[in-house]
Amino acid sequence: MYANTDPRLGPAEIADHARRVEAAGYDGMHVSETLHDPFLLAAAALQATSRIVVRTSVALAFVRSPVLTAYTAWDLARVSGGRFHLGLGSQIRQNVEQRYAMPWSEPAGRMREYVHVVRAAFATFRSGELVPFEGEHYRFTRMQPYFNPFDGRPAPPEPPVYLGGVGARMCRAAGEVADGYLAHPTNSSPRCLAEDTLPALATGAASAGRGRGDLDVIAGVQVITGDTEADLARERERQRRQFAFLYSTPAYRRGLDSVGLGHLQQPLASMVRDDSWSALADVVTDDVLAALLPTARYAELADAVRGRVGGLVDGVTLALPTDAAQDGQMARVVARLRESPSGGEPA
Repeated sequence: MYANTDPRLGPAEIADHARRVEAAGYDGMHVSETLHDPFLLAAAALQATSRIVVRTSVALAFVRSPVLTAYTAWDLARVSGGRFHLGLGSQIRQNVEQRYAMPWSEPAGRMREYVHVVRAAFATFRSGELVPFEGEHYRFTRMQPYFNPFDGRPAPPEPPVYLGGVGARMCRAAGEVADGYLAHPTNSSPRCLAEDTLPALATGAASAGRGRGDLDVIAGVQVITGDTEADLARERERQRRQFAFLYSTPAYRRGLDSVGLGHLQQPLASMVRDDSWSALADVVTDDVLAALLPTARYAELADAVRGRVGGLVDGVTLALPTDAAQDGQMARVVARLRESPSGGEPA
């Protein structure tokens, strides 16, 4: 059970948020790479807490060197006693090339190699001896002792590597090389998970001689919740705009298709591109929201989440309340979800 994090929270605010997450009984929290460096946020969250896992969800792989990523993950694992998990994602081509000024290539094959290099670097740091990797996209063939973190002390627990993504190829890559998979909110509907994501993960796992049990699958669950009808109404309006932004991206259309709403993708894309929100309520109606975002007050929320993804995944993300005064109610939801739900593993 993990709390996702508002991407607007920066290094000055993340510590308080992390303490709230820990106090509410979550197993961990996710930090994204949206407005701030995710590793800086993770370091601040880890320093502010003593129990929870902090996972990047996701750090962008292709905008940084895999060995540089391994150095950072290794340090965060050491200072936290193993509470750091490395979540990686590809981002879309336009953002990598135009926003980050970095080259692009076929993402799934490149991500496989990226993870192999990260693991080779971890093995090098642990043993003191170079564990090389040479592939089509990356070559890791040099590590002088001066640059090797190995110092004879016991190595920290190796950070588990999670991959995020929505396409079948990236899911297969995750099944093949990752410790876990982070389902995006747009492919965390029951139909997307059952028909697309889980079969692709299983195919990738089988190709590497692994099984479904070797992979930790976390669903990104979005809900409309609150304590009162007024709370639900405010949250519904907040989610309406976020829904439009998310599903305006062509790569996420499958989530709309899964509930028969694929025809909305183009109008949403036009709305976001033109920054024209006047027709938002007419396009993203309450019925449209309800098709993909369950609505439940706190007392019914655990059952709503279980009914949606119970038996399909190993864990979920669920945001803390916007109002910290309602954290106690979310803590009770978390406690119920951490119990073993019918038909699946604890969420």
